[in-house]
Amino acid sequence: MKHPLQIIPEDFKNPIKLDRLLKTKPESYWSSRGERRVLDLFHLMAKRVPAYKDFLKKNKINHLLVKNISDFKKVPPVDKNNYLRVYPLEALCWDGEFDSKRWTVAVNSGSTGEPFYFPREIGQDRQYGLCAELYLRNNFEIHKKSTLYIDTWAMGAWIGGLFTYEALRLLAERGKYKLSIIAPGIVKDEIFKAVKSLGHKFDQVIIGGYPPFVKDILDEGETLGINWKKNNIKLIFSAESFSEEFRDYVYERAGIRDTYKGSLNHYGTADMGTMAHETPLSVYIRRVARDNLKIHNRLFVERKVPTLTQYIPELFYFEEVNAVLYCSGYSGLPFVRYDLKDWGGVISLASLAKIFKEENIDLSRETRKVGINNTVWNLPFVYVYERVDFSVKLYGAVIFPDSVRHALQTKRFSAGVTGKFTMYVDFDDKQDQFLVVNVELKKGVAKTIEFERMLQTEIVERLKTENSEYFSNYRSQPERQTPRVVLWDYESPEFFRPGIKQKWVKK
Repeated sequence: MKHPLQIIPEDFKNPIKLDRLLKTKPESYWSSRGERRVLDLFHLMAKRVPAYKDFLKKNKINHLLVKNISDFKKVPPVDKNNYLRVYPLEALCWDGEFDSKRWTVAVNSGSTGEPFYFPREIGQDRQYGLCAELYLRNNFEIHKKSTLYIDTWAMGAWIGGLFTYEALRLLAERGKYKLSIIAPGIVKDEIFKAVKSLGHKFDQVIIGGYPPFVKDILDEGETLGINWKKNNIKLIFSAESFSEEFRDYVYERAGIRDTYKGSLNHYGTADMGTMAHETPLSVYIRRVARDNLKIHNRLFVERKVPTLTQYIPELFYFEEVNAVLYCSGYSGLPFVRYDLKDWGGVISLASLAKIFKEENIDLSRETRKVGINNTVWNLPFVYVYERVDFSVKLYGAVIFPDSVRHALQTKRFSAGVTGKFTMYVDFDDKQDQFLVVNVELKKGVAKTIEFERMLQTEIVERLKTENSEYFSNYRSQPERQTPRVVLWDYESPEFFRPGIKQKWVKK
């Protein structure tokens, strides 16, 4: 008889008790539990997931010889290319069972327009529900306030909108919270109607969505006469990073006064769901790092301040290998040492506190001073910059170079462009996102506005055809999704220096 899988540890099932333990048990306690559980996961997968069993065999790994976390870290990582795309979907599931289960399936974009489907069961919804309940209590006090949660992530085959809805519904029922949910997705008119008609009936309104989209809602709502400050707005973000200047901007728009508890950002993927999230402590640390160069340089590897989150190692076990993040967890498709292709790192709370102390900042005293000492969890941090693969994010949609490349390779443009380009996402003075595509002209070809517009139209059509997330966003707000095409003379040094490998994406 198969031993039932325990997606959520038994003693995690009482969120109130768990919250208390996260604040009182030392970080080492949680790290040790995480190590034990990830080893158990590894051995279970070696026996009960056909694809992983074969993967280990091909790599000459005897799982019985993996006895501790040091042995575990020598196991080869898996990714889409060496694992997910090699085996049939059923082989990636527990006991090779797919068609006999009850799944909710999410999709993410592929680099060639070929999507990958990630199934999950109710266990993953409950796991996210547990994490969401912890932060909704810790940040927003949903146990004390009646709350309207407006789910503005895209509804449909993508993970954000439906995953959030299911988790909220489960936690609201389990905890008997005064929590109501409305899920208009990315339909702005319905969002505005919900705020106008329902917002004043609740103690607070939480808006969850992609950062640039939430900003658009706040900006446009104000022009329609919505007084956000009367609705006690709180914000939850996901799918991409943002600066603290962005946070300040949306706070001013929404009238949010609590710098550290007024919003949070998730770190999650379609592959594994929601893995980590910001806490009041991580927001505080991020803002200190922005203003204190010494601390920033000791914490992070890049000049840009990354998304900084905390995680429970027993639910998602993170590793940093050469500044790339691996994660293991009981996701819909279970993963061990899964290469997320995200550039970032892992840092313990103890190490972070030591760095602050050496820079003459007492973390305990400062958290008391800013009023977040009663929210601090003794958990490690994971920080993330960007994906290390060739992609950018625009309003939550992952944009790959292949779609742009296909547009430039259209026969009618072959006489005018070399096929080289560099794309990136930038922000204007109002903190609105936009996609820039820099295109190299062939030698002797002159820049014209007409040619620029033709390329722009073709790129949009290709993205709409090959990227379902982009197409969904485009239908809602075409002007924000239309890229700015910039034409450059042949071999312009800014982006097209001769003799070096072309950089398709600028981070």
